[in-house]
Amino acid sequence: MKTSVRVLHFLFSVVALVAFSLALPIVAQAQTAATLTGTVTDPRGASIAGAQITVEQIPSAGEPVRAVSGGEGRFSLSLAPGRYRVTISRDSFAQVVQEIIIVRGETREWNVRMALEPLSSKVVVTAQTLPLDADSSPAPVTILTHKDIEQRSATSLPDLLATQPGFSLGRTGPEGGQTSLFLDGGNSNYTEVLVDGAPVNQPGGLIDFSNFTVDNIDKIEIVHGAESALYGSDAMDGVIQIFTHRGTTRTPEFTAYAEGGNFATGRGGAEFSGLLGRFDYSAGVSDLETKGQGPNDAFRNRALSSNFGWRFSDAARVSLALRDNVSDAGTPGPTLIEPPNLDQHFGLHKFSANLHAEFASGTHWHYQVSGLESYYRQTDSNVVVDFYTPPDSLGISTCPGARSPQAVLSAFCDFLFTDFFQYNRARLAAQSTYLTKAFNITAGYEYEVENGFIGLHVRRNNQAGFLDARWQPIARLTLSAGVRAEDNANFGTRVTPRTGIAYALRMARGAFGDTRLRASYGQGIVEPRFDQSFGSSPCFPGNPNLSPEQSRTIHAGVEQKLASDRLRLTANYFDNRFHNIISFQADTPSTACLATGATFAGNFFNTNLARARGADLAGEARLTRWLSAGASYTYDSTRTLSAPNTFDPNYIPGSRLLRRPVNSGNATLNAAFRRMNWNLSGYFTGRRNDNDFLGLGLTNNPGYARFDLAGSYNLTHGVSFYGRIANLADKKYQDVLGFPALGREFRIGAKYTTRHE
Repeated sequence: MKTSVRVLHFLFSVVALVAFSLALPIVAQAQTAATLTGTVTDPRGASIAGAQITVEQIPSAGEPVRAVSGGEGRFSLSLAPGRYRVTISRDSFAQVVQEIIIVRGETREWNVRMALEPLSSKVVVTAQTLPLDADSSPAPVTILTHKDIEQRSATSLPDLLATQPGFSLGRTGPEGGQTSLFLDGGNSNYTEVLVDGAPVNQPGGLIDFSNFTVDNIDKIEIVHGAESALYGSDAMDGVIQIFTHRGTTRTPEFTAYAEGGNFATGRGGAEFSGLLGRFDYSAGVSDLETKGQGPNDAFRNRALSSNFGWRFSDAARVSLALRDNVSDAGTPGPTLIEPPNLDQHFGLHKFSANLHAEFASGTHWHYQVSGLESYYRQTDSNVVVDFYTPPDSLGISTCPGARSPQAVLSAFCDFLFTDFFQYNRARLAAQSTYLTKAFNITAGYEYEVENGFIGLHVRRNNQAGFLDARWQPIARLTLSAGVRAEDNANFGTRVTPRTGIAYALRMARGAFGDTRLRASYGQGIVEPRFDQSFGSSPCFPGNPNLSPEQSRTIHAGVEQKLASDRLRLTANYFDNRFHNIISFQADTPSTACLATGATFAGNFFNTNLARARGADLAGEARLTRWLSAGASYTYDSTRTLSAPNTFDPNYIPGSRLLRRPVNSGNATLNAAFRRMNWNLSGYFTGRRNDNDFLGLGLTNNPGYARFDLAGSYNLTHGVSFYGRIANLADKKYQDVLGFPALGREFRIGAKYTTRHE
């Protein structure tokens, strides 16, 4: 019996020893391992599920440790002691990268608040004071990405925008011709244009798009509807914002390209970007030269851009964005009506800068401070007469001025002039936002100084205060409201409100997916131009008592996703009303005017009333893994409702507004197969009201359809070849009456890049 007990005791001791030996490494590991845990939240403090957490040891030692945040945003990883680089990423959010040192037995709690990524195609920056999910925007928004630009081999901003819903283009001839864009029936000066947050319109809203390139651009946002509650003057019926590329990779990215084509066209450039510790950088340069398709049709355009940033912490960053465009264009004039002008030239220089800082204080307060400046210089000269009318019976010509040796007889005079305009806008802006999970409210203040040289120096000092709020009582519903008080040195104080709602009527996947509704209301203003307020000419004096032009815009729309989100359809209705429109009225010349030799005079007044009513329809389809398609159609019914002064042909009561077609649209087909990408795009516009402005009575510009084809082939190691044929069918058309558009144009080029899309 004792022997049996001893045997059992021995066996029990052996088992216990073995178990202890096996458990010892586990206990030791438990005593020495460390734990990294935390919660991932968005800027409002709401949890983010599905965030990817990647932990890499420094120096690298094996495969990274990975985890995914759960439904409450929580994550937890077990790590050996050491130094690590932790990367947290989630679609639509800016990536968070942090180096940590974790010691034996430590449990590190790291709560991360991720900011929305401004350059994401699913995030809207321009529609609110803070970035928001594009699906939650009450205002209709169109977003163009760097991928869209690459697929179309686009180089010119107006060509790209003209094919988007709601836009119509007015360009005086081929590339380099003065270019205007009209959004949802509004005038060309009713859309605010921002470059990295800096407004680049002239005082009074005018802007020439002719030398705007898409070099080093990552994203373009188009917001429809009056946004003066946020941006003040110029945002009468919409806002366009252009975002320069920002460095995001620790390995520097470099791109260089060169291309050439017919019309003696050459273009080249380079871009360089990266991330060095807390410092991100991006810079680009390009040069375009072309002789054009006719006499005095040459165009040269140089563009420089840069974007630099320094991140002090996850909640504090300062950045500086710069962009500069200089161009010179020959301007032959309306050569379908009169002989070409052989010596007239148009020079344009645009510069913008934005020094921007943003930081957070605690979990609820977010601050932004910006110093913005833009510079706009325009020169237009015609110093020699190139065509003239036959002399009368006394041998006297009615066309004064020195004649060119190549001057020819014409039914019109070539009038001589030299114009020089220069504008500068400097603005200081600050805003403070209080955020909770469901609500945020922003209060802001801006002070702006506008300077101009229009033959004399003029100046306006303006200031404004605004409030903007966004409330999401439930996940499906977003409500927004804002108001701005603008104090202008010319017309005093104006108050502009706006409000909007976005609601997800249905949230689902499958054959019948999400259904989203949105509606917005806004009021807008645009200040008078400097020449309208301060003009010193005895024949065309400025009117210091002008009021701002005003608008009331209403938008309502629906978005439907189908076929497991492979098909997206949108329909947006707009009803815009424009009043207090500044127009020109002919007047009897004063004695001082007659003394200059002039026989024509006039004044500026707030007189006219007009409206634009219609709809933008669009669809996007992912047909297969490699084939996608898109199409849009715009119906834009414009009318002049009241115009006591009918001198201006743009405003004849009952007529449609100038250069805005009733019907327009576009279609795109893109095939990305293996190393190749092919893009076929078509654009059509119906008949437009126009005017020859030469007294011939021409008021109709026929519609047209145009097709472009672009293709690229990735060879190897970042080397690719690409080409583009614009106006594939060599269509003869005019964006502006009398000015022939560019015929069939082709370019082929080569590119080397280390950048990954």
